[in-house]
Amino acid sequence: MFSSSRLNGKPYAIFFGFTHCPDVCPTTLARMARLRQQAGIAPAAMPLLFVTVDPERDGPAEVGKYADLFGAPVIGLTGSPAQIDGVKKQFGIFSAKVAGENGDYSVDHTATVLLFGADGKFVGTIAPEEGDSVALAKLRRLVA
Repeated sequence: MFSSSRLNGKPYAIFFGFTHCPDVCPTTLARMARLRQQAGIAPAAMPLLFVTVDPERDGPAEVGKYADLFGAPVIGLTGSPAQIDGVKKQFGIFSAKVAGENGDYSVDHTATVLLFGADGKFVGTIAPEEGDSVALAKLRRLVA
């Protein structure tokens, strides 16, 4: 069970996605793990959180395995659909199922990384289209 008290006094980054995502989610999480390392930020000094927007398929085991794929600590979080809806609302995250073939589906979702200061207040974002130098500068300011 994750407690937000683990974040007290630390800046953190949070990304919402899903484990069956073919491109945006794995690319974003791998990029954030790489940028955190390039910035010289210890994972304990700036946790990176991944919250599923697909709790029906992404239980604790799936999210845990997915979070382990990125070669650097990522805290994977899931919950009931009602819990995830509440967290999405709290953070202003959009997501919607998109029907696929053979009963499968994908999930459209906000693809921006949210950045929070050590005081827990929102301080900015890292967008997928931003260059690494801009993102690195944001991360360095976040932990300064």
